Amino acid sequence: MDCVIYQEQTGECEKIGAGQEDGGCQGALDRLAALKPDEFAWIRMDDPREDELQRLGEYLKLHPLAIEDAAQAHQRPKQERYGDVLAVAVKTLWFVEQTADVETGEVMIFLGPSFALTVRHGANDPTAEAARRLTDVPQIARLGPVSVLHAVTDVIVDDYALAAAQVRTDLTDLERCVFSPARDDLTARIYALKREVVEFRDAVQPLVPVVQHFTAPHDDWPQQIVPYFRDVADHLTRTDTEVRALDDLLASVLDAHLAKVGTWQNDDMRRISAWAAILAIPTMVAGIYGMNFAHMPELDWRYGYPCALAAMALGAGLLYRAFRHNGWL
Repeated sequence: MDCVIYQEQTGECEKIGAGQEDGGCQGALDRLAALKPDEFAWIRMDDPREDELQRLGEYLKLHPLAIEDAAQAHQRPKQERYGDVLAVAVKTLWFVEQTADVETGEVMIFLGPSFALTVRHGANDPTAEAARRLTDVPQIARLGPVSVLHAVTDVIVDDYALAAAQVRTDLTDLERCVFSPARDDLTARIYALKREVVEFRDAVQPLVPVVQHFTAPHDDWPQQIVPYFRDVADHLTRTDTEVRALDDLLASVLDAHLAKVGTWQNDDMRRISAWAAILAIPTMVAGIYGMNFAHMPELDWRYGYPCALAAMALGAGLLYRAFRHNGWL
């Protein structure tokens, strides 16, 4: 657990050490008890133990349901108000190039009058980049705990845009494969990417109305933060549009591939039918002369056998030429 104290007047920060056996929890609690009116604390917890989260939640007077949501880490993007504490759940998302998978995590953000608490689950850590941005741009940190909400959501939305660009690159490669002359079955690959896009969509779409709500003025927030949230909302809306387009394109690519597979099957059936028709002529002639009737024409003729073979070859050749001309072979 990390705890940083920000000065609202200057934007300067003071990091509280986390060398204690309890991961710095007691040190953070002691420093929170001594907060000045012009200070606010940002507490960052990464995959915390339930007892640590419970202890800190009780000190910060978080609602038991909010603590439960933060501990379970299986929440849909949402915002909820518990008294003077705002709880926001956001899905983190990143693209794994080796497996072409979209991996997700979760960050719970709690905003109180003098604190911000982030609880992260998953491999991706947007809070580290958000902390760096607040350090580089101290004028945003002067806006109070809501600056943490903006910084974290801004980093997460930027990661969304990056992942969407990588998914589109994979989709472009799939389109080239689908419309290439090669006869490769790409159904499983297309379906796998579509499943990742659905997971992407489930993380992005519910967050759009949440961030849109932050673009409206709030009585307990500085008005200067509103343009920053509008910028985040604009980026998120563009990513949401991109994800919807990717989902529609994948559905079209899957339909095109299935149609192409059907064309392959029709071509195979035509070839099989053409060769069956070609072989039917010698089979028919051989079948007639194989019935061993006593009085059949040309049985005693010296050139009957060569003529029968020639008739078979001529009929099969004519059919082969016709099928070849029509593109069946």
